[in-house]
Amino acid sequence: MSSHIKVVVWNEFRHELEDEKVKQIYPKGIHQVIADYLKKEQFHVETATLDEPEHGLTNEVLDRCDVLIWWGHRAHEEVKEEIVERIHKRVLQGMGLIVLHSGHFSKIFKKLMGTSCNLKWREANEKERLWVVAPGHQIVQGIGPYIELDQEEMYGEFFDIPEPDQVIFISWFEGGEVFRSGCTFTRGKGKIFYFRPGHETYPTYHNAEILKVIANAVRWAAPVDSAEITFGNVKPLEIIKSIEVGKTS
Repeated sequence: MSSHIKVVVWNEFRHELEDEKVKQIYPKGIHQVIADYLKKEQFHVETATLDEPEHGLTNEVLDRCDVLIWWGHRAHEEVKEEIVERIHKRVLQGMGLIVLHSGHFSKIFKKLMGTSCNLKWREANEKERLWVVAPGHQIVQGIGPYIELDQEEMYGEFFDIPEPDQVIFISWFEGGEVFRSGCTFTRGKGKIFYFRPGHETYPTYHNAEILKVIANAVRWAAPVDSAEITFGNVKPLEIIKSIEVGKTS
């Protein structure tokens, strides 16, 4: 049940404080809009921002977090390495991670992907159509064949990421480009979903379908109860019968 899933919505929370246009769209921050929706969906939700001590992501916060949602843009380099390592460890242990929009350049996403995560981009108020290419996936439950956004920032291929476990959305933009806008990955026991839309100067996170996808992704990414992963030397489960070379029974 959703009420058992504990979510932390993380946001830089810089644009909303310093850019009047962004402030008008998200007066309490992008994180708060997403958090308010998830609370209505019966998730247990906390928020955290860049300028809080330890970026709001203390060991205590992450230890009780089932799914971390990440929105970052211009301050990726300000995220401390020790916090990145802390998140990385938790993902491998099973915490879900949902990376939104320009979070593709975050330290944690690049560390988990092992690539540059670079792409083409253009901000020109373009229409975006996100086509569902995995219609049976939990992340698109309740979503039609596509989601259409009247204005968004363009991201275009090639997107320098490792081959996803599954591509959920492919976007088409008015200028002609396409982009793998919804991709899933597994690292250790943790499930990761990258979801492209969400430029700060557009009201993308007020779109009901975009919010539904995020809520679906939280349910999908939540940890499952499974055995711990172990490594190193182990004793055999069965008795191993050895036969000396050159001898027959």
